Amino acid sequence: MNATKPLIALTLGDICGIGPEITLKAVEDARVQAGCRILAVGCPAALERAKGFTGSALTIHAVERPEDALYAPGTLDVLDVGDIDIDKAPIATVCREGGRSAFIAVREAIALAMADKVDATVTNPLNKEAMNLAGYHYAGHTEIYAEYTGTKHYSMMLADGDLRVIHVSTHVSLREACDRVKRQRVLEVIRLAHDACKQLGIAQPVVGVAGLNPHCGEGGLFGREEIEEIEPAIRQAQAEGIRAEGPVPPDTVFSKACGGWYDIVVAMYHDQGHIPLKVLGFQYDRELRRWKSVRGVNITLGLPIIRVAVDHGTAFDQVGKNTASCDSLINAIDYAARFAAQRKR
Repeated sequence: MNATKPLIALTLGDICGIGPEITLKAVEDARVQAGCRILAVGCPAALERAKGFTGSALTIHAVERPEDALYAPGTLDVLDVGDIDIDKAPIATVCREGGRSAFIAVREAIALAMADKVDATVTNPLNKEAMNLAGYHYAGHTEIYAEYTGTKHYSMMLADGDLRVIHVSTHVSLREACDRVKRQRVLEVIRLAHDACKQLGIAQPVVGVAGLNPHCGEGGLFGREEIEEIEPAIRQAQAEGIRAEGPVPPDTVFSKACGGWYDIVVAMYHDQGHIPLKVLGFQYDRELRRWKSVRGVNITLGLPIIRVAVDHGTAFDQVGKNTASCDSLINAIDYAARFAAQRKR
C-alpha cells in the first residue's frame, strides 16, 4: 500500500460493543482503502470474534509495533495491546475487561501519535461506566487525550459534511455550563474554531457564535451573558482578524450554517451543539425499525496530535447482529486523513 498515504491509529473502543464490527466494515470500504493506511489498536481476538458476526474476509495480522505491519489489501494490521482476556469481555456487557481494553488502546494510540509513529488517531466508542469499573476515572476520551498530551486548552468539534460545531463546554451539568460562559473561554473557542477551519483548507473561515439565552437575551431581559461575556469575546476575535459573527440566536444559527452563512458554529454547551448535528446525521427508518444512517464525527481541537472519533456510543443493543452502521467511522477516518494531509502540507 502507498506509504505516502496518512497512517491512522484506529482504536477498537470497548470490545464488548460495536467497535470491532464497524472497524472491519470500514476497513473494507473502498474510500478508506484509497485515502489512508489503517493500524488498528487493541485486542486481535476481538476482531476475530467480530468476523464471525460480519462475515468479513479480512485477515487479522497482529503486530507489536507499526513497523511490523503489512498495510496490504485484504489484511487488517492490529497493534496488540496484550493482556486482554476476551473470555472476560462478553459482547453487549458493561464489564471491567471491556473498559480496560478501551483505555489501554487509547493510551497506546496517543503514545504512537506523540512519538510521530502515526499521522493521526481515530477512536471507536468506549463505555464510561466500564472504564470506571476498570479503575480509569475519566469523563471520556477527550479528558484522556488532554492528560496524556499535557493539554490544558481544548474543545470538542462535531462535524457532519459542511456543518461544524465547537463547544464552549461539554460534559458538565447545564447549570455549570451556564457559569462557564466567560469572555476568555468564548474567545479561546472562537480561536480554536478559526484554526480548525484553516487546518481543513478553508482560507477565510466565517465563525458563527451562538448566544446562550433565548433570543440572545433580548437586550438583557432574559440574561446578560451575551452582553457581558459573548459580545466582548467576539469583538476581541474580530480585532485579531477573525471573521466572527454574533451572537446569533441559537434557534437560527444552525439553519444559517447549513445554508452556507458560517463555516463553523461556536455552541455554548453540549446539547446546544449536539442536537442539530444528530438530527441531521442520525436517520432512523421507522418502517424497517433500524438506523439507516449514523453520520457525524467528533474532533478534539487544541491537541498537539490529531484525534477524531465516531459520534455515537457502544450500541450494545446491536452487537453481534451485523446491523451497526460504519458511516460515522468512515467519516471520522476521512476527517483524520484530511487533517493529517493538511498538516503535512
